[in-house]
Amino acid sequence: MKVTVEREFAGRKISLTTGEMAKQAAGAVLVQFGDTVVFVAAQDGPSRPGTDFFPLTCDYRERSAAAGKFPGGFIKREGRPTQKEILTSRLTDRPIRPLFPEGYIDEVQVMSNVLSVDAENDPDVLSIIGASAALSIAPVPFNGPIAAVRVGLIDEKFILMPTRDQIKESRLDLVVAGSKDSVLMIEGFAQQLPEEQMADAIMFAHRAIVELCSLQDELKQKLGRPAFVAPAVVENPFAAPLRERAYSRLRDAKIASVKADRRGATKELKEEMVAAFFPDKALTTPEGWTREQFGAAFEHLQYRVVRDLILEDKRLDGRTSQDLRAVSCEVGVLPGVHGSALFTRGETQSLATITLGTVRDSQRVEGLFDEIQKRFMLDYNFPSYSVGECRPIRGPGRREIGHGALAERSVFSVIPTEEKFPYTIRVISDIMESNGSSSMASVCSATLGLMDAGVPITQPVAGISIGLVKEPNRYMLLTDIMGDEDHFGDMDFKVAGTQKGVTGIQLDLKIDGINEEIIRATLEQARKARIDLLKTMLTAIRRPRSEISTNAPRLLRTKIDPAKIGLLIGPGGKTIRAIQEETGATIDIADDGTVMIACSKSEGAEDALARVEAMTEEIKVGRVYNGTVSSVKDFGAFIEIAPGKDGLCHISELSNGYVKSVDEICKVGDKLQVKVIAIDDQNRVKLSRKAVLAEQGEGQGDAAPKPDTDE
Repeated sequence: MKVTVEREFAGRKISLTTGEMAKQAAGAVLVQFGDTVVFVAAQDGPSRPGTDFFPLTCDYRERSAAAGKFPGGFIKREGRPTQKEILTSRLTDRPIRPLFPEGYIDEVQVMSNVLSVDAENDPDVLSIIGASAALSIAPVPFNGPIAAVRVGLIDEKFILMPTRDQIKESRLDLVVAGSKDSVLMIEGFAQQLPEEQMADAIMFAHRAIVELCSLQDELKQKLGRPAFVAPAVVENPFAAPLRERAYSRLRDAKIASVKADRRGATKELKEEMVAAFFPDKALTTPEGWTREQFGAAFEHLQYRVVRDLILEDKRLDGRTSQDLRAVSCEVGVLPGVHGSALFTRGETQSLATITLGTVRDSQRVEGLFDEIQKRFMLDYNFPSYSVGECRPIRGPGRREIGHGALAERSVFSVIPTEEKFPYTIRVISDIMESNGSSSMASVCSATLGLMDAGVPITQPVAGISIGLVKEPNRYMLLTDIMGDEDHFGDMDFKVAGTQKGVTGIQLDLKIDGINEEIIRATLEQARKARIDLLKTMLTAIRRPRSEISTNAPRLLRTKIDPAKIGLLIGPGGKTIRAIQEETGATIDIADDGTVMIACSKSEGAEDALARVEAMTEEIKVGRVYNGTVSSVKDFGAFIEIAPGKDGLCHISELSNGYVKSVDEICKVGDKLQVKVIAIDDQNRVKLSRKAVLAEQGEGQGDAAPKPDTDE
């Protein structure tokens, strides 16, 4: 039976339809907003033997046909997921995962497929709405519904579900997901937005989320689907005896300043308990309890111990709830690169490497909408040795792509404009050591590295993660969370920004939401920590270096009349090739007449710039040109100061002194600096070398003395 619910939302119609497509799926919904349509299917299946976690998979795919386009490249079929698809898959997963009951381990898969897009509405938030609707009508224990919206900020007014054109003008690009009662996920980027205003934007989004949740409730009512109740979780038989034997000892093991010490003490205690419950390496106890049950019980005991300690204001490494770990910063740590920095916070360490390139090094990004050129990139690498593990290298995974994108967009708002700094910029963050919030460490190392490279960022950016332990009657916020506090806690709330405000924000939860009080308190606690971080970072380097590295290419930029592009290129590219070969520079010309000149040496770049300008600009009186002698006459020399443009330097203007013969000063092919002293009505150019020599303070050494006429 086909069922559709719809209503006006943010000035457009949104509808949810089910019962028409994919009838064999556990739940399938077609979401339409404007003319953008996303199909989402949810499917469950039995868990695999030995599974001890919830195997939820969310996939989001964009087909080029949705925008009436063919895929770019040789193969006209979509291949591996793009970065946008991976990030949207994560965006869909994060608010859904906490809403399944603890102990539920059946396979659940959510697949979102963009069927149609218009020029206004991005389909990413529709994937979250559709996933919630599909799971809400499927026979799975999903504690929904939830919804997501995007919020912009234009002229200090919040815009609900801004169009793509509005986002380009907006100071804020914020996606918030939540239920009727609370916020579940945040992903946002801003131009140094104050914390109070960011919190207002989140709550503005939540009020709209409530409306979309009620739309999903209407869909469920029309279908007549009862809520699915998961089977009751059987209590683990090891829970009580393990708590009695190991609780106090595990508390002692968990309190240590070094991660390796905590890990070692915990492992030793676990092995002792295994030997006690399973003597002679038995696989089961006399009561029939299994090792798998023991592992689950020990993990839960760790969960309880860590949370109890935190709620007693006893953090594992001895800090108070608002303390940062020790921070150290170094810049210029690598000699042969364009910029580098090493940022260490506790046992989390990021090494940033900066590369500056030309316009040819920018990244082309092709998607459903317009193709763009990225001139700022941040790539994040998380090798196994950073956490003391061994695993094969398989290329960047979803986590690495997600963390890199978060750090990149958190720093992007302080990157100088192309007009001010025409370089393509790439940052690589290699995580050398990890124990909590390596993505925010990447923000800090990137800032330091960019300043070391001489990139004139508008403000330094720092990032920090705030954790949460929440019980029914109280909660505790934790500044700069470690790995165990993240693993056993309820929240990872990352906030990046400058001293003026927030540039990036990301919230992930393991519980069913947080309220406005916790959101505002978290943002304020993160602000204080960020200011402390910035103070420490600026002791390593106060401001961007005034000059870029000698290893970086020199870029110069000029603008010519587009009508003269053909003149600069020359027949078959002859002219521009000659300039590049003679100067060692690389020249790129845009359709609007912008000319980018790059060279490993500043002299080559400046020489190429002078040639381009001389060739394309109008000859100006008073300007000095580097010319070439094209012919020599008795009365002077003709000098080519631009391709096809000669001027006459009269013999009297060749030197400060007396010149008996032009041949004494120059011959055909010589390079001379000359100044334009006049252009007559017939556009004939008069040149003077004497004027240049006078400005340079040179004498008459290159001319014969004037003969004495008094006899």
